[in-house]
Amino acid sequence: MAKSAVVRKSRITVDVGLDGQNMPVEMKWVASDNPNGSAPQECKAMLLSLFDEKTKETLKIDLWTKEMQVIEMDRMFYQTLRGLADTYFRATQNKELANQMQQFTFYFGQATGAIPKEDEV
Repeated sequence: MAKSAVVRKSRITVDVGLDGQNMPVEMKWVASDNPNGSAPQECKAMLLSLFDEKTKETLKIDLWTKEMQVIEMDRMFYQTLRGLADTYFRATQNKELANQMQQFTFYFGQATGAIPKEDEV
């Protein structure tokens, strides 16, 4: 499959402030196309996956600051899993597996407290 011609570029930058033990203590990101403006925005965690065309392997960068609380991480993973299931469906149109992913995500959300359990609603 031939690649399409690049007609414009966008830049995403993540700056990570490290402490003396090389642990993230501050993270800020900025994107040239961010509709909220060009000022760097703070975040507590990031998950980045890149698929290498040559090796067919996924490269990952997972970072979080010392201030990231477990309840926040649970919520981030719940929201990320929801997004991954939606993205998987849009990319593959595999409704059955996407639905199974969403079912697991719902279970994960309830088990971690990221969403209320059905008997608590």
